[in-house]
Amino acid sequence: MKKFYIMALALGAFSITTQAQVELVDNFDSYTVGKLSAQSPHWRTWSGDNNGVEDADVTDDEANSAPNSMHIPGNEITDEILLVPSMPTTGVYSVEWYAFLPSGKSGYFNMQAAKTADGSAWNQALMGGNVYLNCDGSTGGIGGVTGVIDCSAFDVIFSYPEDTWFKMTNVYDLTNQSWSMYINDAEQFTGYPFAFGAMVFAELAGIDFYSASLNNDMYVDDVTLFNGDITLGVNTVEANPFTVFPNPVGDVMNIKSASPVERVVVYDILGKLVLQETPGKISPSINTSNLPSGAYMVNVTIGNTTKTVKILK
Repeated sequence: MKKFYIMALALGAFSITTQAQVELVDNFDSYTVGKLSAQSPHWRTWSGDNNGVEDADVTDDEANSAPNSMHIPGNEITDEILLVPSMPTTGVYSVEWYAFLPSGKSGYFNMQAAKTADGSAWNQALMGGNVYLNCDGSTGGIGGVTGVIDCSAFDVIFSYPEDTWFKMTNVYDLTNQSWSMYINDAEQFTGYPFAFGAMVFAELAGIDFYSASLNNDMYVDDVTLFNGDITLGVNTVEANPFTVFPNPVGDVMNIKSASPVERVVVYDILGKLVLQETPGKISPSINTSNLPSGAYMVNVTIGNTTKTVKILK
């Protein structure tokens, strides 16, 4: 079993205020209970039959924000695609939603990397791996990502809560063709490659929610499509305050903290990764002598939380 412990790669956008924006929000509350695709231009089935057996249901049985959510059951061959309207090809893009799986039930999704050629059917364009939640039906709360067509072997294993709504955040580095996943703002893995068989990445076209087994029973609510890394605006270190000094910095950047600083990642104004360290100690000093003069964003991780600050040199 392969394990991926790859450091964060270069980001195309590094702050909510630097060309990052919400492209789409969907909480399903404007729809009526019933088939979904015919009610929305950014949802479609794999086959294009928007009222057929593949179409997901809008339901009021469960909801993160009442009254409605989307249901991907296991007793039908549901195959619903969330389309990304802008179909980005470079930079960083985030897709986030809230999920609910009853105890012992399963779920599944994958990333689609090419748009449909016409309106008749969706092209096979799976990349970034298959993501299974409780694949075998007997490992509730355990998920995995695999680069093969089924869940016979996982590259990454992660955990998730059952019988409660939880946030799933997927951050796609389109330029470097790798992605990261967070559950309730806690990073599960980073740097997982898009590569899947012979498929070639074209664009971030959509997220496919599929009934991968009869045990599938996943609800989805409060979907957000975000042009940028949404986690930079979500996580804070208010419980672990720190200061960066001096600012402007010289050859050394000092971080004063009460807890160990686990990771420091520095990006230039274009979002290019220029420096990363894992000091693992309280109040570390970071060598910045190789950085040219300019403005930078410094991403500091303490515990399970992260904050980004701006510095000058």
